[in-house]
Amino acid sequence: MYRLLPIPKDRLNYVSEVTIAFLGATDTVTGSRFLVTTPLSKVLIDCGMFQGTKEIRKKNWERFPVDAKSIDAVVLTHGHLDHCGYLPLLVKQGFNKGIYSTHYTKDVAALILRDSAHIQEVDAKFAAAKKYSEHPEPKPLYVSADVEAALKLFVENPFRTPIQLTKDVKVTFYPSGHILGSSFVVLEAGTKTILFTSDLGRGNHPLLSKPDSPPPKGLDAVVTESTYGDRVHESPTNIFADEINAGVKRGGMILIPAFAVDRTEVILMALHTLIKEKKIPQLPIYVDSPMAIAALALYREAITQNSAEIGTGVSKLWENQDPFDAGGLKQLATSDESKSLKDIQGTAILIAASGMSSGGRVVHHLKNLLPDESNTVILVGFQAAGTRGRQLEEGAKEVKIHGGWIPVNAHVRKVESFSVHADSNELIKWLSQISKPAKTFVVHGEADSELALKNRLENELGWKAIIPKSSQVFPV
Repeated sequence: MYRLLPIPKDRLNYVSEVTIAFLGATDTVTGSRFLVTTPLSKVLIDCGMFQGTKEIRKKNWERFPVDAKSIDAVVLTHGHLDHCGYLPLLVKQGFNKGIYSTHYTKDVAALILRDSAHIQEVDAKFAAAKKYSEHPEPKPLYVSADVEAALKLFVENPFRTPIQLTKDVKVTFYPSGHILGSSFVVLEAGTKTILFTSDLGRGNHPLLSKPDSPPPKGLDAVVTESTYGDRVHESPTNIFADEINAGVKRGGMILIPAFAVDRTEVILMALHTLIKEKKIPQLPIYVDSPMAIAALALYREAITQNSAEIGTGVSKLWENQDPFDAGGLKQLATSDESKSLKDIQGTAILIAASGMSSGGRVVHHLKNLLPDESNTVILVGFQAAGTRGRQLEEGAKEVKIHGGWIPVNAHVRKVESFSVHADSNELIKWLSQISKPAKTFVVHGEADSELALKNRLENELGWKAIIPKSSQVFPV
């Protein structure tokens, strides 16, 4: 049985039992928001932005369905926008308690939130100037001042150490191997213990240590992601090198839309290795994203300091060289530098955010490069439904950019092997270490992925699995 949150009324009353309210990441990969309520406390796990179709994005403009002032703490599992992107609005609506995260999640979230506000501010001005918005006065969802107010509330925490959040709630962060700073968390809430996988890594990251094993016993409930719950990642192959070499033969630009945090780092390391092994030619490589440049600095810092999150032997391996630069790396920080790419003659590799081509500088590059069949676009990450990236992945002949339709003549290819999300087999293997919990909730996936993982949990592990709908509230 479940209860619906009183939406749009903004108060979920305190209860005599422990409950979880699913306020996001249901039937979609984005907008992670889970409210745990005990007799004494309300704790929000993640506070993400919705991404994808227009209908999904509209949810970002809705007032939070619970009185923000009544929330006692926010636990942030990692810094990706779909997990932290709504925090400035939550604070704007009255939340003023602690936002608990790991050290690097705090730093990554600062980069992503500041970049998000900047992009929104720029896009709103651009839309107003070009008059392609459906709104007479397009406005950003939030501005830079809102981000700075949220960042003041962050509280940094170590891994593997229980932290008392309220009188009856503790949280422990464990490394998840997804991105720098990422964690799965165990919440001791009232009399119940709940594990939130958040985004789980694969254990094969070229820089990060593999995910910790989950607590094997004592869990009353598990809330698991299912981003790739219906598929298994392709094994590492030469496809990426083949696509680079084919792009060189075409003679045009090779554009790689990539998330600024972690995906850019992984792609640069792969390019470094391919160039070193002479599997692709030495080419100019441009990283066109201020946020990606800042993220590269964080990863370099973690490697140099041999952070506990960095895999065994990685810091020693790269002690005297930059793992991200094979000799031709150029980092473009300013908009003028970005615009200058239009004048490049010959072939170069261009990495730009965002990874789903939904915003940022990559949108301008797609507008310029897609019409020319000599150019190449390589998609290297999950593309949510409704994003330009998904449209390109599915073979769209034209995509809408800045109010106009752009023909897709460039060669477009998806390469799956760079994913840092656990696939279906990897999720089942990791979860199988846990003694059967009373309840398992499957979230953070599109409908087919959620259903596929639910079926595997029930058929292979014998667990009771539930796919919650938006705003459902379940007792633990």
